[in-house]
Amino acid sequence: MNYESCVKRLSQASPGVAFSVRKMSLAGRMELVHRIRVEGVGLAFSEAGSEPKDKLTAAEISSSIESLYVRWGLVSIEGLEIDGVVADVDRLIATGPEALCREIAQAVREQCFLSEEERKN
Repeated sequence: MNYESCVKRLSQASPGVAFSVRKMSLAGRMELVHRIRVEGVGLAFSEAGSEPKDKLTAAEISSSIESLYVRWGLVSIEGLEIDGVVADVDRLIATGPEALCREIAQAVREQCFLSEEERKN
C-alpha cells in the first residue's frame, strides 16, 4: 500500500491554480483541533452579541480560524504569482485572492471529516 498524505485540487476560484492540502491523520487532527480551540475562544459569545464590536470580534476570530486552516493544511500551491513573486502560504494569506484562501480552507475542512464511503468501512 502506498498512502498519499495529501490531496491535490484544481482551483475553481482561481483557474490555472492547483493546490495540495494535507489529509487528516490522528496527530494532525489533535493538533488542528487544539489550535482551533485556542484560536476560537470567545467566538460563540461574540457571535451572540448584539453590539457592533461583538460582530467585529466574531469576524476577526472567524478570519483567524480561516487563516489557521490554510496555514495548517496547505502543502503546496502551483500556478500563482502575487505581485510577480511565486506564492507561498504567507504571501497568499497576506495579499492573495481571498476567494482562493477560502477555497483552500474549505478543502482542508473537508479533509477533517470522513467521506460517506469511509464511514461505511
